[in-house]
Amino acid sequence: MKITVNGLTFSYNSRPVLKNAALELGAGEILGIIGPNGSGKSTLLKCIDRILKPGAGCIFLDGKEIGNFSMVELARLIGYVPQQEESRFPVKVFDAILMGRKPFLNWKPSQADLDKVSEIIEILKLEDIAMRDIGSISGGERQKVIIARAIAQEPDLLLLDEPTSNLDLRHQLEVMDIIEAMTDEGPSSIVAVHDLNLAARYCHKLILLQDGAVFAAGKQEVLRPENIEPVYRVRVKTYENGGRTVIFADRPI
Repeated sequence: MKITVNGLTFSYNSRPVLKNAALELGAGEILGIIGPNGSGKSTLLKCIDRILKPGAGCIFLDGKEIGNFSMVELARLIGYVPQQEESRFPVKVFDAILMGRKPFLNWKPSQADLDKVSEIIEILKLEDIAMRDIGSISGGERQKVIIARAIAQEPDLLLLDEPTSNLDLRHQLEVMDIIEAMTDEGPSSIVAVHDLNLAARYCHKLILLQDGAVFAAGKQEVLRPENIEPVYRVRVKTYENGGRTVIFADRPI
C-alpha cells in the first residue's frame, strides 16, 4: 500500500500542532517519525488513523482519500498501537490478541480467526503467557501483545506510537525486530520513535518534526548534526557503523 500525506494541519484549541505536514511511504517500508516531545508525532499518527480530524490537508491510501473509507474498511487496512494502554478489565492474552480480528468477525470468531491468533502467538513467542491475564504480565510482554493485536488485523499499514517507550534494551530490540519482520512480509509501518539510534537502525525513511512542521525528510541524511542540533537543542556527534549512523548526544545547547 502507498501512503501519501499532503499539507496536513491540526490544532488543539486554536493552538497549531501540525503545520503543513507531508510524507510518502511505499509497501514494505518503515518510516520513522522523530522529533522532541510536543513536536506532533502522536497527532500525526492519530490523524492518519482518523482518530483526529485534520483542519486541512489530505491523506491517501493507494490513491483513495481516507475519508472515503468506512470505519470497518479502515480497521482492516490500518493497525494502530497507541503510546500507552492500560487494561481495565481482566482478559487473557489470547483474547486480547483475538480482539484484533474484530473487523472480520460476524457473531463469533471462526476457526480461521482462532488459528490466525495462534499463529501470531507462535511467531511472537508468546506461548508461555497466552492464557495469562494481561494485567499480570510485564510491560515488555504487554507491548508485544498490543502489537500482536494490531498484526491480527492483517493490516496494510501499521501505526506505532513510541512502541519502545519504557522498555529495557532487550525488549526495545525485540519489539523493533518484530516490526521489522512484519514489515518484511508486506505491510508498511509508520513508527513514532524517541531513540534516534533505533530510528537509524530500523527505519528506511525518516521525517524530523519541529513544532508540528517537517524540518527534514529523507533517509540516513536526516540524522546529520545540522538537523538534530537545532531541533533537539543538543550538541551531537555522529559516526558511521556498517552503513548505519550512530548518534551520540554530547551536551545541551
